[in-house]
Amino acid sequence: MTVAQNTALIAGVEVSTDHWIDGRRVPSKERFQDASPIDGSHLAEIASGGKAEVDEAVDAARRAFPAWAALGPEGRLPILKAFAEGLRARAKELAAVETMDNGSLLGGNLMRVVPRAAQNIEFFADWATTLQGHVIEGTEVTNHVRYDPAGVAALITPWNAPLMLTTWKVGPALAAGDTVVVKPPEWAPLTCSLMAEVAHAAGLPPGVLNVVQGIGELAGDALVKHGEVDRISFTGSTDTAKLIGEAAARSITPMSAELGGKSPFIVCADADLDAAAQTVAAQYMNAGQVCLAGTRVFVEVSIEKTFLEKVRGAVAHMAVGDPRDPATRVGPLITREHFDRVAGFVERAKAAGAEALWGGSPANFGPLYFQPTLFANVDPASEISQREVFGPVLTWQTFEDEAAVIAAANDTHYGLAGVLFSRDEARAMRIASQVVAGTLWVNCFFVRDLAAPFGGSRDSGIGREGGSWSFDFYSDIKNIAVRKGSFGQQGG
Repeated sequence: MTVAQNTALIAGVEVSTDHWIDGRRVPSKERFQDASPIDGSHLAEIASGGKAEVDEAVDAARRAFPAWAALGPEGRLPILKAFAEGLRARAKELAAVETMDNGSLLGGNLMRVVPRAAQNIEFFADWATTLQGHVIEGTEVTNHVRYDPAGVAALITPWNAPLMLTTWKVGPALAAGDTVVVKPPEWAPLTCSLMAEVAHAAGLPPGVLNVVQGIGELAGDALVKHGEVDRISFTGSTDTAKLIGEAAARSITPMSAELGGKSPFIVCADADLDAAAQTVAAQYMNAGQVCLAGTRVFVEVSIEKTFLEKVRGAVAHMAVGDPRDPATRVGPLITREHFDRVAGFVERAKAAGAEALWGGSPANFGPLYFQPTLFANVDPASEISQREVFGPVLTWQTFEDEAAVIAAANDTHYGLAGVLFSRDEARAMRIASQVVAGTLWVNCFFVRDLAAPFGGSRDSGIGREGGSWSFDFYSDIKNIAVRKGSFGQQGG
């Protein structure tokens, strides 16, 4: 197969390595290396943008905004529906490229991630059509509430699920009538490049969706500081969000941030222990590179021994290996830098006296693979209990009563999510209502209803996404208050 200039052949799929700006490919003189975490192999040299490319992309988005906004939700609907169908049509290609780029499981990408990416576009396109004509009757006035397009949205997305999390932002932003500039993750940028081509083929006008690749300190910094950006949406680390927040504050640009977590996983004595054990094992998915994961396991003391053996049995089936192998359940960590970070947490936990009940060392498969690990005898105030590892590492503690587990669950700066297993509805709701978290799953995990709010509390984020909450952010909400009876007959 002949591959065009500035493209790479990834799993048999030709992927452009240039930016997508104003409906065309734009190269950059500077480029950065992209490698596969599966085996460290070189994938591509990616165009590395900075202020010039960001300026060009924002200018294109600004020019495209009036016409895209003027279409209204119904006018945008067929284009966005075609976008979603285009993603579905290229599901095998997108799944294969994402697996090579970030090491996530091929089966999961094909069966869940790409279908969800398409749903993200389609769902919000439909939802936008329900928001118009919202009327609130007051005593003196009739309030006509409008969701007007806000302008240009800067969308910065992470490497652990780049396609799904990018469409999670792109979907509502475009449906709201905004135009967008996406800064994809430098460690896994390739599916965002393909996404731009799918959007173009679906009929998205030039400038409505732009993708500027690059390093966060260059492309990301230029984007969040750009004076013509009207919204900033970021998913990533708390430390980076603080820097973005400073830039947003200087221009009073609304910002939404979904950040890290150190979520509790609470198992009560009355729980379905088999289901709970399988769900604990599932916290190792994507090699633990999941911000939502319930990494702090709290088990009612009366069932500790029984439940530990059930979890041990469930984890025994979490095979570490090549993410393209259907038998694999735990793939690689994203880069050597991140691997060393995870390994450092593990070694410091051991030095502090934590006991590895299993795992605790690299897996004997490849340079970026780490064993699923569970630590007991952890100090609740220690680093391994308090800081996000973002790897296949969990901690184990016991509790005796509700007050104790609620206090322990909330003993962190984070507040993104939580998991709770109990057959007692009243008890489950008492505990869940007092745990600080944006989402608390009861007897389930990782169920993301697009109509429901999602986001974090404390150091885990600002704002909520999903359903109308997304449009509250990506829209300028206007109220037209009309005095009742004031449109009567005019004087002769």
